[in-house]
Amino acid sequence: MRKSPHPLPWLDADELFPPVETAWAEGDPAPGLLAAGRSLDVETLRQAYALGIFPWFGVGQPILWWSPDPRMVLRTDDFRLHRSLRKSLLRFIGAAGHEIRFDTAFPQVIHACASTPRDGQPGTWIVPDMVKAYTALHRAGHAHSVETWVNGRLVGGLYCVNLGGMVFGESMFAHETDASKTALAALVAFCRAKGLPLIDCQQNTRHLASLGAAEIPRAEFVAQVATLVAQASPRWEFDALYWQQLLTARPQNDLTT
Repeated sequence: MRKSPHPLPWLDADELFPPVETAWAEGDPAPGLLAAGRSLDVETLRQAYALGIFPWFGVGQPILWWSPDPRMVLRTDDFRLHRSLRKSLLRFIGAAGHEIRFDTAFPQVIHACASTPRDGQPGTWIVPDMVKAYTALHRAGHAHSVETWVNGRLVGGLYCVNLGGMVFGESMFAHETDASKTALAALVAFCRAKGLPLIDCQQNTRHLASLGAAEIPRAEFVAQVATLVAQASPRWEFDALYWQQLLTARPQNDLTT
């Protein structure tokens, strides 16, 4: 018989996060769950992300902190640009009124993401307190939106957290076909241009795996995060020239998706 998991730590204000190795393990009720409590203020979120920890909870739940093992990540050099997406990007780039913008509509992006459930999950995890917290993190310069615009209309996008040379992906939405994939491709192109090697994807999904994301051990992830967050953060502006390297790479066969 498996031993019951240790009690979940409750963190008071300013209390340090426990070591990520103490998170509930595979076979426990919620693998990767580390602690509950504290707050969602900017400094707490910065501390958490720098340690490889993120918040995720539903309506009526306390703040829950997670550090799963393994961790799903996208190495930006491993991004799979499938033939169909490459064709879609070429159409997008070549069309008048189609553009990628950074940080011009963060509140609209996060609200749109909040109305889009995660794969296979009912409802949303982006509860009002999360919207408020990440909007404050955006104002502090640590959260960013990547936006897909068509003729002055926001049709898709994503938001992420950036600390130093590390990018933590959060959520995407699309109101038109490939609009969220276009935003992700733009983020990858930007990361490559700025020398940002890793995008945290948090959890394993078939969609992310089809685009080149893969799981790595938590210990490896945490070590890479510690190195990358110590670097200088880039300036978040998108230049159409960033597409060049991405689009000149050999496209992947769509039969792999």
